[in-house]
Amino acid sequence: MPQLHDSESRGRGGAGMSPEFEGFARIFGIETEYGVSVTDSGRHEDAGQVALAMYRPIVSRGRSTNTYLTNGARLYLDVGSHPEYATAECRDPHDAMVQDRAGEIVMSRLANDVQRRMRAATGRPVRIHLFKNNVDSAGHSFGCHENYLVRRFVSLDMVERELLPFLVTRQIFTGAGRLTSHGFELTQRSGFLDEAVSSATTRSRPMVNTRDEPHADPDEFRRLHVIIGDSNRSQFATRMKLATTHLVLCVMEDAARRGVPSGLDGCALADPRQANRIISVEGVHAPIELASRAGLHGGSDAASAADVTAVDVQRRYIDVVTRFLDSHGEEVDAALTVSTARSIVAQWTRVVDAAAADDVEAIADRVDWAAKKRLMDRWKDRHSGDLDAGCSGSGDPKRLVQLDFDYHDIVNGASFEALVRHGMMVSEVDARTGDMAVENPPSDTRAALRGEFMRRALQSSRQWSCDWTRLAIGGDDRHEAFLIDPFDTKPSEDYRLVMRMLDPSSDSASDVTV
Repeated sequence: MPQLHDSESRGRGGAGMSPEFEGFARIFGIETEYGVSVTDSGRHEDAGQVALAMYRPIVSRGRSTNTYLTNGARLYLDVGSHPEYATAECRDPHDAMVQDRAGEIVMSRLANDVQRRMRAATGRPVRIHLFKNNVDSAGHSFGCHENYLVRRFVSLDMVERELLPFLVTRQIFTGAGRLTSHGFELTQRSGFLDEAVSSATTRSRPMVNTRDEPHADPDEFRRLHVIIGDSNRSQFATRMKLATTHLVLCVMEDAARRGVPSGLDGCALADPRQANRIISVEGVHAPIELASRAGLHGGSDAASAADVTAVDVQRRYIDVVTRFLDSHGEEVDAALTVSTARSIVAQWTRVVDAAAADDVEAIADRVDWAAKKRLMDRWKDRHSGDLDAGCSGSGDPKRLVQLDFDYHDIVNGASFEALVRHGMMVSEVDARTGDMAVENPPSDTRAALRGEFMRRALQSSRQWSCDWTRLAIGGDDRHEAFLIDPFDTKPSEDYRLVMRMLDPSSDSASDVTV
């Protein structure tokens, strides 16, 4: 389908627009790249070959390392041999968090299968390590990307001025934490991002990627591709980074639709990249510079912009969102399927207030950097290490680095699982819900149609292909069905025909109609 560029002047509403375009409904998704390593094999193992071995069952059934699953998700091997899982489209941040958990389960099963095969072949206690983090031991970075469907009339300039300061400062509760030569940092990605907003994908890493691939009607929507976020083990952090970003986007969309100020102009940062690094390295109270001398509250002198911190910026966003919900709360809640806006703001406020008070203990059961810092501090107390000195500290810094990586290892890691087991880390997805999400797509997006297609395609002898917006049957009687609207769960006539071609015994697709 055709893709448009920054045509934000198009489609502010009116005849011919979809019902979802007029409100605050949104599609959410998360793409997570995983790091791979092997120990105890008795020889050097190439991580890329191990990653390929993980995909052997996928290739055998789908003929490619790039495939879709019966839960509507995409599974593929990314550049650098990083296994990657992209969740199915979701209409609520909670559902996207559940689908992200399903990705962990899928990936851990694939890695455990390789581990069993390698142990059987070598007779050694091979251990596969699959890291849901963003930096490997050699200092190479890989990503966790968030996707938000945003109304086309929200300009990229507005994204840079009004959304980016929120994304930079939200590391207060979304940062995964990392031990570096600078000491303990709040985020894993801050040292690897080169630009604020850009279309680049290889020569540099922007915080927000502007490549225009909405996977939806390009006259109505753009897909906001957020690269600045860390991979989170905490399910609370995963849900909250999506939920709070959604509320900020609702404020921006309403302002852009009505042609009025959003109240977020004063948050623009003088240098987003520098602010991102300062907060990560120096903490939530480190002063950062705003673009305007007027400051967050429209002051008239330079003092208004002095000594602004990540906490100040986050509190400004909370204030603006809270006032917005006073008049639009019911509309925002109507667009969500599980979450409620006021509960999101309440949790957001509590975690920002705790960080402002330096109360790490209060958020260590739900914020990754705080959980990890608590673990390291306790290890340091027991072993008289110096955490602040980073990797060159006293004690045994290698053990701290191992602890850092162990926290993110979803196959053989022990620390994160121990925290959950002892009630020291909030778990929002129980085992049954996670297992169901591995097999089943969200029922309220087009993922339901794609998931059912994949279920039948994998049982069929027909040639087929699938992507986010297209399903196809190959051969002499080739036929395609398009899924342009991500909110639409109703099977079209083309979809029904494709399904009958996969399974001639079936004459309908009514089982996936919502």
